[in-house]
Amino acid sequence: MSASFIAIIVILVAVVMTFVKGVRIVPQGQQWIVERLGKYKQTLGAGLNVVVPYIDRVAYRLSNKDQILEVPSQDVITKDNAVVTVNAICFVKIADPQKAAYGVEDYEEATSALAMTSLRATIGKMDLDESLSSRDVIKAELLGVMSDQMTDWGLILRSIEIQDIAPSQSMQGAMEQQAAAERQRKATETRAAGNKQAAILEAEGVKQSTILRAEAEQESATRQAAAAISLAEGTKRANQLLAESISGEGGQAALNFQLATRYVDALAALSQSQNAKVIAMPAELSQSIGSLINAGVVLGMTAEINTKTANSKDKSSLNFS
Repeated sequence: MSASFIAIIVILVAVVMTFVKGVRIVPQGQQWIVERLGKYKQTLGAGLNVVVPYIDRVAYRLSNKDQILEVPSQDVITKDNAVVTVNAICFVKIADPQKAAYGVEDYEEATSALAMTSLRATIGKMDLDESLSSRDVIKAELLGVMSDQMTDWGLILRSIEIQDIAPSQSMQGAMEQQAAAERQRKATETRAAGNKQAAILEAEGVKQSTILRAEAEQESATRQAAAAISLAEGTKRANQLLAESISGEGGQAALNFQLATRYVDALAALSQSQNAKVIAMPAELSQSIGSLINAGVVLGMTAEINTKTANSKDKSSLNFS
């Protein structure tokens, strides 16, 4: 093998190596940073790119796709001195590869550290209950705080999501007791409200019942008064008729007859009672019976006289005819 042949082979190898070093094929979704003699030269996009071999070199290979960066768990103290464990996820996109390469030493580590400090500052201004229930508020504040800083690094913060906010074990126990006490309080309030409503309804029922009873008693008293007035008027009328009868012919005898008859009937009813073992005959019994007989005789004579008078009148009328 001659020296000229070896030289040709060396030249061909050098040409191939030069060609390989001067051609760069960048994959889709990536951007490469090219430096010339240690200084930034250009950013290569996806596809075939040509650089100066041996002078230009690819210093950084960056992805222009959205990247997921995890924020490690950390203990954070809230405004009311409660300890909670917090972790999150950041969604980041490189907007300026030059700033991402030269603006910060390691943009992934820097983003994670910035998220951790921002979380501590944001949750530190909240109470425990507020921090547990205000994830959207925490997210919005973190986006506002971190976006400005990350712009200088050539990054866009797409979103940051709070994965977990967990109180300590002792705090969880206290929260469970607080929740149980709150449920007990609500149950007591509900029971008290029910008892109050029941008492109100019962009072309303008593009120209505009292009103109706009073109205019924008033109506009954009115009717009783009307009945008493009617009875009094009837008694008055009966007494008037009785007085007129007594003042008439044979009225006193009829009165004595009626009194004696009722007296005898009362004694007969008393003798027929099952509880009557001994019947005491009053001293005026004979007098009452006598009055009864006399009244009957008088009434009979009066009836006979009336009959005879009527017959005489009938005969006289016939003779005159």
